[in-house]
Amino acid sequence: MKRNYLFILLITLSFCLSAQEKKVKKGWKFGGALPAVSYDNNLGFQYGALFEFFNYGDGSKYPDFLDHTYTEASHYTKGSGIFRFMYESNHLIKGVHMTSDLSYLPDQANHFYGFNGYESVYNKDWMDDEITGSPYRTSMFYRFKKNQFRFKNDFQGKLSGDYIKWSAGFAFQNFVISSVDIDKLNKGKDVKIPSVADQPGLYERYQVLGIISENEAGGGWVNTIKAGVAYDSRDNRPNPMKGIWTEIGIEAAPSLMGNDNGFSKLYVTHRQYFTLIEKDLSFVYRVGYQTTLSGTVPYYYQSQVITSMLTGATSEGLGGASTLRGVLKNRIVGDGFFYGNIELRWKPLYFTFLKQDCYLGLDGFYDFGMITKKIKLPDNLETTFNEKYPTENYSDFFNPGSEKLHQSAGISIMAAMNQNFVVAIDMGKALNKQDGNIGFAIGLNYLF
Repeated sequence: MKRNYLFILLITLSFCLSAQEKKVKKGWKFGGALPAVSYDNNLGFQYGALFEFFNYGDGSKYPDFLDHTYTEASHYTKGSGIFRFMYESNHLIKGVHMTSDLSYLPDQANHFYGFNGYESVYNKDWMDDEITGSPYRTSMFYRFKKNQFRFKNDFQGKLSGDYIKWSAGFAFQNFVISSVDIDKLNKGKDVKIPSVADQPGLYERYQVLGIISENEAGGGWVNTIKAGVAYDSRDNRPNPMKGIWTEIGIEAAPSLMGNDNGFSKLYVTHRQYFTLIEKDLSFVYRVGYQTTLSGTVPYYYQSQVITSMLTGATSEGLGGASTLRGVLKNRIVGDGFFYGNIELRWKPLYFTFLKQDCYLGLDGFYDFGMITKKIKLPDNLETTFNEKYPTENYSDFFNPGSEKLHQSAGISIMAAMNQNFVVAIDMGKALNKQDGNIGFAIGLNYLF
């Protein structure tokens, strides 16, 4: 599958032209905008836009803001999309920093590579539709359809002094899962994708093998509450040059909130920032750990990376633009995992354009992660596999005991306006072919 990003040439222009305000920012101001225009030969054309507004009040705390809104609406002609509205405030509730997120995220081809990292074998040739005949199977082999509704609210306030804070939140999320709608994706195509009946993908096979249970296969509600503490001494939220940001908390999905399966998870994230050259060069790192404490987590929620505050449209992994850049999205899914990111952030160019303070940044990064607690598979899995698929090899799908460190490295180009609106272009390279090859992503904000 190939994707052509038509908006790459528009990014710098839209970024610089997105506002023409005076240097002193007061009141509500237009923060920035980006077009969303692309093409995927399976999903169709993408169209839409995202934009932000900031309320700086009387300007005395600029570049900090009182309120922030983010709106994104983008849609592929064959059904996938992002429809999201986020509101963030530092003053609506006195002494509390809050975010409220309302999103609908339809995905006609959600990434699914199995469980427990390298113990699930990835074969890129099975999805390569440029191969005529064997070993190509279907470009949708590692995909399923997922429509997600999310209403998520996060809160944070001072607990002790300026740096120690409490955090809390609640969320209502509904996941509707099914096989990829092949007929919909085949509309208008000369070369058709094989049907699920002719070429079942990994999602269908996991149901046959009993790895995904019948009552979980179609998705369901995951309604959660969350509480934790944090230490935050960052000097600047969009791109800190010094300070520490550490948080620990527990997220629970109790049955009394309407969950079919109750569970709880622990999450710990530590981030630290070091100034090497004042204002221009910094060394930063993030390490995180997440594990299930109790209960059984639905398979469709295992890819969620828990944080005290949601900072993007999704928080998923491991693998993808928000965790391990260059590694296949959601490649590493388990009941517990750790991960890390190391970056050298440089701002070589400052400039003013249309009275806006702008800079260009260049980051080098190294990302890593690994499963620490496996999702339990059926005890008789190999026997069942040989019975259900006698003409195929178990070792083409499962490689028990092979999990080890997943790694990637690459560069990011950052374009920032008035410090708060940051466009990020990430290019990462997976260091093991089982994790993919090269990943490319365009989004907003620094990773952490």
